[in-house]
Amino acid sequence: MTARPIRVLIAKPGLDGHDRGAKVLARGLRDEGFEVVYTGLRQTPEMIVSAALQEDVDVVGLSILSGAHLTLLPRIVALLREAGMADVLVTAGGIIPADDIEPLKAAGVSEVFGPGTTIGAVADFLRANVRRAEG
Repeated sequence: MTARPIRVLIAKPGLDGHDRGAKVLARGLRDEGFEVVYTGLRQTPEMIVSAALQEDVDVVGLSILSGAHLTLLPRIVALLREAGMADVLVTAGGIIPADDIEPLKAAGVSEVFGPGTTIGAVADFLRANVRRAEG
């Protein structure tokens, strides 16, 4: 019996209406062998955590271009912890200033992927860092 693929939720928190990068990432991770669920645009933190719980994901990937990352991403991490999903890997991508990366990591975001990051680099990071119960 083989292990199930890593399950990834790709979400667009907040009012950002641009999702091309999130869709490219979702398709690319599927091509890499991941199971991917894409939530669509304009998701609240509560909607994202609810979807993560329902889909039993290993990773929540947050794509954000709106500038609200320091507000929304820590809230999502906190809600995941409250829901008993502290073991879920949280990553972010999009337009995030370098000065904001350390505060996001301190809040529980494992990695921030900027423009130009390859699908392969994201896939390698997820494979190396996901924590899940097998069986």
